[in-house]
Amino acid sequence: YRRRINYDNTMLMLTMKNILRLSLLALTLTVAHSGGDDEEMAITCGSAIKIRSQEAGYFLSSEEKQLGAGSGQQIVTFQKNKSTQDTLWHVRPANHGKDDESEYPPGVATCQLAEPVPCNTAIRLTHLGTQKNLHSHGVPSPMSKQQEVTAYGEGDGKGDGGDDWIVRCIAPRAKYWKRGEPFHLFHRDTAKFLGTSRKMEFNENSCGRNCPIMNHLEAFGRGTNDKYTQMDVEQGIHLSK
Repeated sequence: YRRRINYDNTMLMLTMKNILRLSLLALTLTVAHSGGDDEEMAITCGSAIKIRSQEAGYFLSSEEKQLGAGSGQQIVTFQKNKSTQDTLWHVRPANHGKDDESEYPPGVATCQLAEPVPCNTAIRLTHLGTQKNLHSHGVPSPMSKQQEVTAYGEGDGKGDGGDDWIVRCIAPRAKYWKRGEPFHLFHRDTAKFLGTSRKMEFNENSCGRNCPIMNHLEAFGRGTNDKYTQMDVEQGIHLSK
């Protein structure tokens, strides 16, 4: 099911949580741009998206739980169920250190509201349900012992430079980050790529009988960009001017 929607200035003033309440989570919402096919399919700053591992077919997810290992920060995994709000992430400008100012200060913000995100742009991804940012740091991940990926912050969308990720498009000569096309997320602070693998499953053997993330896959930072780090975006709530 596909809808085409344009947002006026009033709609753009709604918070992403309000947009979420007004939208069915499983819909693919497509917006109209005036710039042709390249911009038509571009992911825009301010949108809420679902990120899928191409190798595993699972979706980047988080919830207000801790694993009790590693840093103890909020869990980030990949899960099979794409219809839950746990898999929605808000695309925002990278950390610009001006929390007392606008989210999109001109000349400072790495992307602007409802504008297409160019390839190689630094962004933050804020988990809509908990308002914590996709984060990584030099702590080993619990299963593969690569690098831990978590959700970080106080639940207000603020964080630090460890929340910044660079969108690296894979398609030759790609101009914008586009829906349905493969990309890597490169962690700027630690030079690791977001990844997962079906081999890294939390189950009764690896996580215990009372595992809070049973059948989820580990999210990790990986030193190489390969099939385990290829992602795409096919669903979300996409904003347009």
